[in-house]
Amino acid sequence: MEVFEGQSILNFIKELPNDETCKAYLAQIKWKDGFKCMKCGHTKGCEKSGYNYQCYGCQHVDSATANTLFHKVKFGLHKAFCIVFEMTTSSKSVSSIQMGKRFEIRQGTAWYFMQKVRKAMQSSQKYPLSEIVHVDEFTVGGKEEGKQGRSYDSKKKKAVIAVELNQKHQIKRVYVKSIDDYSSKSLTPIFEEHISQTANIVTDKWRGYEPLKKLYNIEQKLSDHGKNFKELHILIMQLKSWIRTIPTHVSKWHIQAYFDEFCFRINRSQFKTSIFHKSIERMVNAKPIYQKDIKLMLSV
Repeated sequence: MEVFEGQSILNFIKELPNDETCKAYLAQIKWKDGFKCMKCGHTKGCEKSGYNYQCYGCQHVDSATANTLFHKVKFGLHKAFCIVFEMTTSSKSVSSIQMGKRFEIRQGTAWYFMQKVRKAMQSSQKYPLSEIVHVDEFTVGGKEEGKQGRSYDSKKKKAVIAVELNQKHQIKRVYVKSIDDYSSKSLTPIFEEHISQTANIVTDKWRGYEPLKKLYNIEQKLSDHGKNFKELHILIMQLKSWIRTIPTHVSKWHIQAYFDEFCFRINRSQFKTSIFHKSIERMVNAKPIYQKDIKLMLSV
């Protein structure tokens, strides 16, 4: 089976029309480098019907969905693939209410599966931003009277964004992290997780970045109403507009998952012809996530 390319829903349904074809596609990705038993680690086995593999060592039968994000999906593998396709190729976000109606599944079921997909969209933190990096903070939420700038008692959701630009000032990658306040302690994690110490970092004059100069090459300049950080502010506006397409309230417990989804789309936009395939590969390598795991993750 060939790698699915493109973003046409008609071509997607034509090439992957049912559960069987989706399972075959999944098996192709899972065992592309050869079989390895998840129980004993043996590398010899034989293919069985239904796109399963039986280990010669311990006789364990491994299915294409086992130990992947699609493990025990009760509403069908084809619908699960469709949801992944919608979330990774669409330019606008889709709420779990809309997704549930579109694929005839319960809203709660759609929400939990979409959270699993967003969990798999988290950065691996293996490829830090290393060229020109612009960093700034922003808020998500409606207007509040008497709250301007970096208001610490604001009810808005606070976040910090890091955007990597090439020498032509074209956007390469972006990471966004939810923060509790604008202190240096809250700003430090995005530097540690996503920015190389060799990068040329540019921020505004906010004093919260001062302590980070000991480890990072930071240049501070006036924002000038965003004119000195044009590309960064365009991305912030795109992110806010994208979140507004979700016709439900996004709480502070869930906001990071939506940030991860947005960054995943942007960072893989260079793979437009195969973004769905890249996404399925990520979800094959992701460990199974159950509803209890989602509840625990959101309660922290």
